[in-house]
Amino acid sequence: MKNQSVTNNLDWISIGIYITLVIMGWLNIYSSSLSSVAEETSIFDFTQIYGKQFLFILLTIPLVFIVLSVDGKFYEKFSSVIYVIGLLSLAGLFVFGKEIKGQTNWYSFGSFGLQPSEFVKAATGLALAKYLSDVQVNLKDMNRQIQALGILFLPILLIVPHDPGSALIFSIFILVLYREGLPSWYVWTGFIALVLFILALIIKPWVITGIALLVIIFIYYRSRLINRNWIMSALALIMVGGFVFSVDYVFTNVFKQHHRDRFNILLGKEVDMKGIGYNTNQSEIAIGSGGLFGKGYLEGTQTKGGFVPEQHTDYIFTTVGEEWGFLGSLFVIALFVCLIMRIIYLAERQKTKFSRVYGYCVASILFIHFFVNIAMVAGIFPTIGVPLPFFSYGGSGLWGFTILLFIFLKMDANKVNEW
Repeated sequence: MKNQSVTNNLDWISIGIYITLVIMGWLNIYSSSLSSVAEETSIFDFTQIYGKQFLFILLTIPLVFIVLSVDGKFYEKFSSVIYVIGLLSLAGLFVFGKEIKGQTNWYSFGSFGLQPSEFVKAATGLALAKYLSDVQVNLKDMNRQIQALGILFLPILLIVPHDPGSALIFSIFILVLYREGLPSWYVWTGFIALVLFILALIIKPWVITGIALLVIIFIYYRSRLINRNWIMSALALIMVGGFVFSVDYVFTNVFKQHHRDRFNILLGKEVDMKGIGYNTNQSEIAIGSGGLFGKGYLEGTQTKGGFVPEQHTDYIFTTVGEEWGFLGSLFVIALFVCLIMRIIYLAERQKTKFSRVYGYCVASILFIHFFVNIAMVAGIFPTIGVPLPFFSYGGSGLWGFTILLFIFLKMDANKVNEW
């Protein structure tokens, strides 16, 4: 009776959107992968990309039942253990990882590969939720801030050497911490640092430093909202100057060549439509050619011609744009927005802080993936290898997002029994 009760209390709106996204994702993978074969074949042809993805989807069904069969309290009680296991799986890549396309972020088991970072997102969300749900945690306290940020940055440090794009995704947890009381200056500092980094790639560092000096002088003499402190003003100027003058060194010596190329293409500093800029250029052509209603399912000429490399993975949204058009793309975007908003709504009505925080972690991860992927495909964000949830090809991504979501849905289903 208990299992039946939990099943009845599941949020079927979220599950319905999830199923719709997974089905639409497979349909687009099927269409994009047909360009490499002579004729349409059975969906059970596991030698083809669409056949493998269909198998991944079938294996997702028992995975969902396993996640839902575990008591909701288990995820809270063993969140620290799950987090440590996740960190160990990331650390193991330095020894046992397999290099694919220049990135050592996979474990290889014969012909099957597993990307641990996709699963560590849920583990990190659980760890943050557990830490923040402690009654003694107050993020106004500096020690608590350092500890919370430590939980966030440990997986980032382990992922950056292998896959900087995936590491960027974990930074979205800052918004969850902000929601739970982290001072707003952390968010503003991160945003300002990002803006300064981009500006330093376009404008000379001394020009930016000079502008910063003028702004500080203006604020010091004109603003009544900020305390006039020469020491803090001088420190702010030194930090800005030091940061912008270090950008060139970081960009040249820390970033890999393909990362530098992608930023340069985005900023208009280099135009190489046959080289590093080929994917983005062809993606924009494919999406633009779809028009309002699209060319029709399985009728995309750019898709069938194989003009967009890796179209079934990071660039899967180009198939949506070309074959389903603007209206179809808008429908997919609306589905993602509805799912994220639904999760936020469910998070706000949770009876425990642990499940509420974890719900915000789920919404944040889905949002950053959805936003960055579509911005990347549209050419307004550098190509950093971020998959579109439930759409992009791959078992690790599909299973990781499924686990992330259904752990929360299990918590939400259990809330009626938590009085």
